[in-house]
Amino acid sequence: MEKGIVNRVEQSGLIEFNLEEYYPKGERVMIDVKEHLFQGLILKEKDFRDFIARENWAKYQDKFVALTCTADAIVPTWAYMLIGTSLAPYAKEVIFGDLKTLETVLFQKALSKININDFRDQRVVIKGCSNLPVPESAYVEITRLLSPVAKSIMYGEPCSTVPIYKRK
Repeated sequence: MEKGIVNRVEQSGLIEFNLEEYYPKGERVMIDVKEHLFQGLILKEKDFRDFIARENWAKYQDKFVALTCTADAIVPTWAYMLIGTSLAPYAKEVIFGDLKTLETVLFQKALSKININDFRDQRVVIKGCSNLPVPESAYVEITRLLSPVAKSIMYGEPCSTVPIYKRK
């Protein structure tokens, strides 16, 4: 009697959750207000408003934009608000922070749209290896979202997982 190859992973009833599927596609860019400070220290309103008026904001069409200042300077909140208003017609998303913060915000928005009830009483494996830059914050967020409904949560690949959560 010959036995066929049995795929035990397929028969296990595990649901694989791949965060790469939630990776928002599009270019990420950062605007650093440091480039517009007088002597690298202060923001002059008139000069800054001139920059806002001159800048070609259309170059940010369909991009994800992070606004920050990497200089040790006090930048008034209205400066970021002016940039955000100028980017609104063009950019897909505008946030205050660095590129890492931008990734966190993008994943939080994408993950907030999933129907967690699809995972009710399921054994979920959150896929560990990815070809796209998935931030650690996305792994934390999906675990937070699934914990109230999933029977168990594991991390890794279905053939080799690390237990994360198991309902008591």
